[in-house]
Amino acid sequence: MADRDSLPLPLEVRARLAELELELSEGDITQKGYEKKRSKVLQPYLPHTPGVERHVPVTPSSSSSSSSRYQRRRSNGTRDERYRSDVHSEAVQAALERHSERKMAVLLPSKRRSLIGQTSMDTYTPPDSSSGSDAEGSLGRAGGVGVDSWISRALHASPSTSSSSSSHSNSSANAARMAETNMHSFGLGPMSHLSLKRRGLREMGVSAENGIVIRHSADYQSDRPWSSLDSEDSLSAPPDITSYTSDPAPIFVQRPQVAILTKPPPKYGNAELMETGDGVPVSSRVSAKIQQLVNTLKRPKRKPLREFFVEDFEELLEVQPFDPSVPHPEGAESTVMQGEELDRLKNCPASLEAALLRWGAIAPKAPCLTTMHGSGKPPYTLTYGKLWSRSLKLAYNLLHKLGTKQEPILHPGDRVALVYPNNDPAAFMVAFCGCLLAEVVPVPIEVPLTKKDAGSQQIGFLLGSCGVAVALTSDACHKGLPKSSSGDVMQFKGWPKLLWVLTDSRHLSKPPREYFPLIKDANNDTAYIEYKTCKDGSVLGITVTRMAMLTHCQTLTQTCGYSEAETIINVLDFKKGIGLWHSVQTSVLNMLHVVSVPYALMKVNPLSWIQMIGQYKAKVACVKSRDLHWALMAHKDHIDSNMSSLRMLLIADGSNPWSISSCDAFLNVFQNMGLRSEVICPCAGSPEALTVAVRRSQDSSCKLAGRGVLSMMNLSHGVIRVDTGEKLSVLTLQDVGTPMPGAMVCVVKPEGVPQLCKTDEIGEICVSSVATGTSYYGLAGMSKNTFEVSPVSCDGGLASECLFVRSGLLGFVGPGGMVFVSGPLEGLMQVGGRKHNADDIIATALAVEPMKFIYRGRTVVFSVTVLYDERIVLVAEQRPDSTEEESYQWMSRVLQAIDGIHQVGVYCLALVPANTLPKTPLGGIHLSETKQLFLEGALHPCSILMCPHSCITNLPKPRQKQPEVGPASVMVGNLIAGKRMAQASGRDLSNIDDSEQFLFLSEVLQWRAQTTPDHILYTLINSRGTIGSSLTCLQLHKRAEKIATLLYERGQLRDGDHVALVYPPGLDLIAAFYGCLYAGCIPITVRPPHPQNISTTLPTVKMILEVSRSVCLMTTQTISKLLRSKDASVAVDFKSWPPILETDDLPKRRCPLLYKPCDPDSLVYLDFSVSTTGMLAGVQMSHSGTSALCRSVKLQCELYPSREVAVCLDPYCGLGFVLWCLCSVYAGQQSILISPMDLEVNPALWLQSVSHFKVRDTFCSYSVMELCTRSLSSLTDSLKARGLDLTRVRSCVVVAEERPRVSLTQSFCKLFKDVGLHPRAVSTAFGCRVNLAICLQPHRLGKLAEQGTSGPDPTTVYVDMRALRHDRVRLVERGSPHSLPLMESGKILPGVRIIIANPETKGPIGDSHLGEIWVHSPQNASGYFTVFGEENVRSDHFGARLSFGDTQTMWARTGYLGFLRRTDLTDANGERHDALYVVGALDEVMELRGMKYHPIDIETSIIRAHRNITECAVFTWTNLLVVVVELDGSEHEALDLVPMVTNVVLEEHYLIVGVVVVVDTGIIPINSRGEKQRMHLRDGFLADQLDPIYVAYNM
Repeated sequence: MADRDSLPLPLEVRARLAELELELSEGDITQKGYEKKRSKVLQPYLPHTPGVERHVPVTPSSSSSSSSRYQRRRSNGTRDERYRSDVHSEAVQAALERHSERKMAVLLPSKRRSLIGQTSMDTYTPPDSSSGSDAEGSLGRAGGVGVDSWISRALHASPSTSSSSSSHSNSSANAARMAETNMHSFGLGPMSHLSLKRRGLREMGVSAENGIVIRHSADYQSDRPWSSLDSEDSLSAPPDITSYTSDPAPIFVQRPQVAILTKPPPKYGNAELMETGDGVPVSSRVSAKIQQLVNTLKRPKRKPLREFFVEDFEELLEVQPFDPSVPHPEGAESTVMQGEELDRLKNCPASLEAALLRWGAIAPKAPCLTTMHGSGKPPYTLTYGKLWSRSLKLAYNLLHKLGTKQEPILHPGDRVALVYPNNDPAAFMVAFCGCLLAEVVPVPIEVPLTKKDAGSQQIGFLLGSCGVAVALTSDACHKGLPKSSSGDVMQFKGWPKLLWVLTDSRHLSKPPREYFPLIKDANNDTAYIEYKTCKDGSVLGITVTRMAMLTHCQTLTQTCGYSEAETIINVLDFKKGIGLWHSVQTSVLNMLHVVSVPYALMKVNPLSWIQMIGQYKAKVACVKSRDLHWALMAHKDHIDSNMSSLRMLLIADGSNPWSISSCDAFLNVFQNMGLRSEVICPCAGSPEALTVAVRRSQDSSCKLAGRGVLSMMNLSHGVIRVDTGEKLSVLTLQDVGTPMPGAMVCVVKPEGVPQLCKTDEIGEICVSSVATGTSYYGLAGMSKNTFEVSPVSCDGGLASECLFVRSGLLGFVGPGGMVFVSGPLEGLMQVGGRKHNADDIIATALAVEPMKFIYRGRTVVFSVTVLYDERIVLVAEQRPDSTEEESYQWMSRVLQAIDGIHQVGVYCLALVPANTLPKTPLGGIHLSETKQLFLEGALHPCSILMCPHSCITNLPKPRQKQPEVGPASVMVGNLIAGKRMAQASGRDLSNIDDSEQFLFLSEVLQWRAQTTPDHILYTLINSRGTIGSSLTCLQLHKRAEKIATLLYERGQLRDGDHVALVYPPGLDLIAAFYGCLYAGCIPITVRPPHPQNISTTLPTVKMILEVSRSVCLMTTQTISKLLRSKDASVAVDFKSWPPILETDDLPKRRCPLLYKPCDPDSLVYLDFSVSTTGMLAGVQMSHSGTSALCRSVKLQCELYPSREVAVCLDPYCGLGFVLWCLCSVYAGQQSILISPMDLEVNPALWLQSVSHFKVRDTFCSYSVMELCTRSLSSLTDSLKARGLDLTRVRSCVVVAEERPRVSLTQSFCKLFKDVGLHPRAVSTAFGCRVNLAICLQPHRLGKLAEQGTSGPDPTTVYVDMRALRHDRVRLVERGSPHSLPLMESGKILPGVRIIIANPETKGPIGDSHLGEIWVHSPQNASGYFTVFGEENVRSDHFGARLSFGDTQTMWARTGYLGFLRRTDLTDANGERHDALYVVGALDEVMELRGMKYHPIDIETSIIRAHRNITECAVFTWTNLLVVVVELDGSEHEALDLVPMVTNVVLEEHYLIVGVVVVVDTGIIPINSRGEKQRMHLRDGFLADQLDPIYVAYNM
């Protein structure tokens, strides 16, 4: 084993392997290609055993040293253990152990297998050469050392991009303990996520015909794949989405249609069923997860915050009461700290240009900059002589060779962009110095590699605001820029037009001998502009004057002790920040030799900068904590390096509290190479204040650097408290030195007046010095607030006469004037009144075994505003070899750790695939771009966990119910408590014409057959748009007679027998209906079974026949053959059907005697329909009620024999059946019938028929309107070219039993406005079970008769959606927050009276108050025929009485909520118009948190949330809100919908979504009227039969 360890691979082999790993991690080669090339490279170096084949296992590179190497302690044993840097990592582990005793149930989501990646060991994450982690290598791993280990030991381990704060001391022990304890702590055991195979489009009920994807109509439960109509024995267990299964056999089903509950559902195979309170059975497989979620949410959590949002009309926020337990600062007022005096350096040049001239003249061969290359090229050294000559040459060309002599492009003071890559500091240094000599202002920016670079557009805005017209770059960089087809550099989005100038010497003209720039002393002219990216992604330019730049270089020289010809190592970005200040500016002032180590070399060899220290005997090194961490991961015992020459190791991000971990661990490992503790010097700086503080290097005899262990809970309130014992929630800070020479430092409150903080209070650090930025370029207002701050004391006086600059850093000044920084101001997140730093949250997350799951430690934390407060979101890149179950366990531990350490909940935790988050130029995560992707729903996570239940503590309080109007109320006339009683009525039925002398429809038809035998009553349009068939009055009469003869002779039926009419939409259905009337039978119209889904639709037909007690079935020969088919016999035994009569061949002779009804109240037909809540019921329609209904419709719509009406409605129930079958016979108008089923084949059929026959009045449903809107949205121009003309349409009535769909109606009108449709032509109708037509208002655009029924245009009002939740109506203006548009449901029909009553007390309600709509009319239905045993519950639906007031009138309860509002408009008879507004079905109202919600409101918000949501439905289950959304996009975009849905429901409705189900398009069942069948969807979900793409359980 030792021999293997002593055989390192050659340097070129290690470099080649590192390059391969980099290519794999960046996606340049495939996994298979990587393995092949890696094996080939390593083959000669593997130890070969005779008889054993060589094999190179592919595993991540790992560190060869044992974990004990990283557990070394400093030799000084007197150090206080509380100041150890690993205290936070230990705290995280302790917090997790504390949580291990109480299980945290994190429900794994249900996924399809297509969404779950490979979980076998073959899927391997390549080692990352640019980042790494404690757990990524062999740290803490047990087991022997094999060939793979030997290879790993010979290679450098993979370093990490993040400055992880996790400890290097106890990681292995804690990881083992965590793995053991957490196996039992999450309730995840047997509930592993599993998924189902995706079904095809046909299987999910979406069919493509003629290139059009259609949603099949849904009217029967048996059309659904989860139908419960089959016998108990024939049912099999539903698929289980909670366990891995073998590939199931494909299930071919149609589009799910309406579910009809017929009997207690059977057990599903061996699956146990549970029942809810309303007796709905559910499969235990899904409901077990939901029940587990409910139980989890019921567990006591920490005391929630006081609810500060009050649901009120005035939207008043409750004043936060004083909480005595909240810590407050108690110290004295802080003072302004003065730094040491700035010593004037001897012989210091008067400007940087003067220094450049001096060193170029007296030391031309002195090395200025050495650039290392990662590709094996020898280092390149730039001398001061070359720097001077090239800068001079560039300055000459900028001023004299661009443009013409008369009109040069650049003048002194103009801004130019410096675009140089990170591996070419020499070209950048020449360009920067050349700009200084030419007195133009350089603006260094990053190289734009693509048009979609993160933040590139904002950079372009900065260049535009600075007036940049010229960009300097190198030849090599210019070749790599994206080019247009003409070869020019592509115009980037948001960028100004730029002239690209190459600064390589061969592209520049040599200046004349007499040319010499004017070398000025430093003044207040702008020297350069440094850009800064803000939290929101915007980019600001900070201007730095020449005097500030020179003074800053002098302060750095004094602080760092720079002297001429010293060597410094720079790993930082030389274009901005500390890298620019030290390696470009201060180095020129002091003639330093800078050795630049580019990022590309660090990725290949993380120890390169340490090797450079020993090679060049460097005195100073400028690095980040990340570089220390990388070096730790790549450290080898045999490394030959000496760091004793180092005087100062400058930690650029030492102000980050979590850098202390890397600093201590680095010192522990490298102190045997000469590294001294006093060498490590953290510093703090910002673009605005430049360098704020630097810890000076000290002798070993001096005191140790300052450290403090602070309570994180107190820090979240902005208070400094030293923690005395509790280690779980502490933050260890190290000082960053004292204020800079010549500077003053103070700490002020971050918000509001810049008042000095107290000594024990966290605030923003401000600096007053010549060496600071001066302004944000072009932003005077922001500049004044940042760069001209006058701190005030508590008494209101000025604390100093000097102006200060805000640094953007939070911290305090400790004992001895030492500056402590707790984090950046932009990383602050205020959650529930407490402030948390994003870096702290990241550090806690990374301390939970990060490298086992997190790719390269790439993690980002930000906050989003949801419901008036900030919420924490954590996004990380997941390693490809991590299984989903492991990732969710890690996420649950992260939640526990953050809750235990910070006492704050994480709103959303998302894991995305590796290398998918937007990157900064140096490989970090671009924060604002990532946040924007999250907010837009474009992050595409592979795992997501939402925790709104634990995070949202400020939900509105439900109001207490107000006392309703009771019998004791003062009632004067029609006034109740000062309000007019909400009642209205239509016109009186009068002026009966000659056709109305008959009370029975059969007599009307006989009369028309005698008086107008040739008048055409019905015309059927086929799918091609031509006339398929027609019926005159006489033809219909004769055909009905023959059908009556058929019933008498073959059916042997008697008066009053029930006959089921199973016909497709057409004329046969009409003839059969009147044939039944002639025979005295009771017809029941039934939708025929679907031929392509016979097994599920046929049992529904059978069930309706049984429920209606039909003794005979009449149908066509085609359907009769379908009932006899083998497929049909499998579903329903043919012998069980009642006698079937085919009406294709009718008897030749007519019936000798037609039935004449004598009782107007006798039954004429049964109307069976399914409500949106899934209840199937048949209502009884009497002869008198049917005649009254037809008479009302005739008067309201002005129907006469000379009129033509187009009807495109479902002809089986409700007003659709009345308009299809009854009205033409009663009123005599010609009805042009279009079957809605034909529109699935030809979406333009309805509108083309209306245009072709020049129809003025038409009726349709919302489903028809929606189909036309979706399918014809891009075809209006072609339809217009083919002659579609809707200008003659004066009324288009939408028939529905729901709230009018305002948005759909407006979209329809807007879409077809170009083909002549007038917006005023579209109106709505409203009917329900108890009264098929209550409101119907056709608009009249033409000239009306004198006594026409046209009323005012329907009004649209806007109501406060929040008031509706409390059964109130509050009118608001259009566009108001939370406003909901409600359109009038049409004018009340003649003979109809309406009153609004309280559904609970049954008392009348005042005008503009929400209540149940009650109706009194002769056209009311007579009662229910059956409601499946609920007759007692529904008994008052047709015989309700008011509890007070008019207690004698019998009312029918509609079951719909609405309100009446008297408008200022007048009817045709001159009376003020009463408008009825339908809000929603009473049975569908969801009561959550004491408030009432209508599903359509929530669904409307959800559909707007994301562009890929095509449809959605909501329902409740065990007090949880379940949202089902249809995804129109890739399955991998499914998880994007979860936070979008959760956010929008919280923001607009103040509800927490419990479960989010993502399904394919077409899964949500919709009936033929376009109404969603939510309860059937719920049954399908709970029975595990939706085949969801993804199911997320919000915690």
